[in-house]
Amino acid sequence: MTAVLIDGKEIARKKRVEIADEVKELNERNIIPGLAVILVGDNQASKTYVNNKQKASKEVGMHSSLITLSDSVTEQELLEKIEELNLDSSIHGILVQLPLPAHIDEIKVIETISPEKDVDGFHPVNIGRLMTGQDAFFPCTPYGIMVMLKETGIDPEGKNVVIVGRSNIVGKPSGQLFLNENATVTYCHSKTKDLKAHTRAADILVAAVGRADLITADHIKEGAVIIDVGMNRNNSGKLCGDVSFDEVKDKAGYITPVPGGVGPMTIAMLLLNTLKSAKKALHTVPSK
Repeated sequence: MTAVLIDGKEIARKKRVEIADEVKELNERNIIPGLAVILVGDNQASKTYVNNKQKASKEVGMHSSLITLSDSVTEQELLEKIEELNLDSSIHGILVQLPLPAHIDEIKVIETISPEKDVDGFHPVNIGRLMTGQDAFFPCTPYGIMVMLKETGIDPEGKNVVIVGRSNIVGKPSGQLFLNENATVTYCHSKTKDLKAHTRAADILVAAVGRADLITADHIKEGAVIIDVGMNRNNSGKLCGDVSFDEVKDKAGYITPVPGGVGPMTIAMLLLNTLKSAKKALHTVPSK
């Protein structure tokens, strides 16, 4: 048996087409969804991510604003720039690309973004709304995982879901989204004893720790759904995930590739969150 490949690239493409149609409708009501991205410093990976986000937002007809700041920018200057964007009615989503230079407090930066423009879904208000099952901007990668599963016809309800990783960006919110969908959720991390005992019980396994080939065929049960969030380089410099793909694909029921799995979905969900924010502006901006 070879696993069914969950093609995140294709699902994300479909979502972007749907988003573009909705953006066109908003344009007719004189609203152009606007996304502002702040990039601090010269981190090459961050630049690549930001370029991809900008390109995608322009493709669906959104207004995209890139603000580049040097890594010597003070924390206060960055916070003032965010406050300025909070008040800018043409901007519906604000994203500060992480990581930030060491002298800037990431938590303070995230908390300065208005929860109503926090399209990354990292603000404590949105995390709190997620935890309590309220309407919120969900963090883009966990949200992308959920949309990808639903588009593939996989219902998490009643399933055993194991999340390997407990980051605030992926691990924790992924588990909460699954819980909100009535799955039974187990979190595993670096201090977990006997990882395999937990992962072998998973109907759906999410690997999100950033360690190449951590999950092998021994870690999974026959027919499990495997979601690989990892983005690593192996010894030969090739891009790979946290899952040993070639080994696991012959045992799993479904599997996401790296690249082309979760990554494209993350950007599509960023656009979806920005669209959602712009739609809320319909209630405050009169149509012409």
